[in-house]
Amino acid sequence: MKKVDFQHLILFENEDYLVINKPPYLSSLDDRHEAQNILDLAKMHTADAQLCHRLDKETSGCLVIAKNPEAYRHLAIQFENREVEKVYHAVIDGIKDFRQELVDRNLVATNKGIAKVSKEGKSAQTVFNTLKTYYAHTLVECKPITGRLHQIRVHLAYLKSPICGDTLYGGKPLFLSSLKRRFNLKKDTEELPIMQRVSLHAFSISFEGRDGKQIQVEAPYPKDFQVLVQQLEKNS
Repeated sequence: MKKVDFQHLILFENEDYLVINKPPYLSSLDDRHEAQNILDLAKMHTADAQLCHRLDKETSGCLVIAKNPEAYRHLAIQFENREVEKVYHAVIDGIKDFRQELVDRNLVATNKGIAKVSKEGKSAQTVFNTLKTYYAHTLVECKPITGRLHQIRVHLAYLKSPICGDTLYGGKPLFLSSLKRRFNLKKDTEELPIMQRVSLHAFSISFEGRDGKQIQVEAPYPKDFQVLVQQLEKNS
C-alpha cells in the first residue's frame, strides 16, 4: 500500500478534534502485518492523538481523533450515553423498502472475531432507511445506536439483506457483468468485483464539541464506492 498523506484525509480540525476520511484497507490501530495505521499517522500530526472509536479495516469514512485527553473524555461520555450520531451507507443485495426499520437483536462476538445474533449477547440496535433502489440492489442508510463488532453487517444479514461483498455474512460480490447486458470480458481474464471489499462507508458523524457546539462532518465516498454507485445508477 502506498504511503498515506494524513493531511489529505482531514475533513475537520479544531484545537480538540480531527475528523478524517479513513481510506479502506488501512487499520485504525496497530496491525503487525502493516507498515502504517491511522493511530501512528495521527500521532505524527498530534503527539497526544487518541482514536475515539474504530472502523473495520475494510470500512472507509468518518473517524474521530481526539487531540488531547480532555477532548477524548468529553467524546467518550457522549459515546457511552449514545449521543453521537453515526450514519453509514451500504449497498445491499435485493430491493428493500426500509423506513425507520429498527433491528433490535443482541450480538455476541466469537473469539475468531465473527459476530452473531444471540440472546446471550450484548444489546445492539440499528435503524435502516432506503436511500435509493436500483434494478436488483439498494443503497441503504444505516444508523447504529450501539457500537458492537460488525453490528451493521450482521443486522443487515439478519434482515436477509447482506451487504454486497460481505462474504463473511452471506453477501455476494457485485460484478459489472451482472449489471450490464452487453458485457464483454477480455479473453483469458478473470472478472473482478466492482468493489473488492464490503460495500460499507461511514458517511457522517455528529457530536458535541467541548464548547457545546455541534460538530457534524460528512465524508465523500472513496473511489471504489463511488464507482459502484455510478454503475448502479447507469445500469438500472
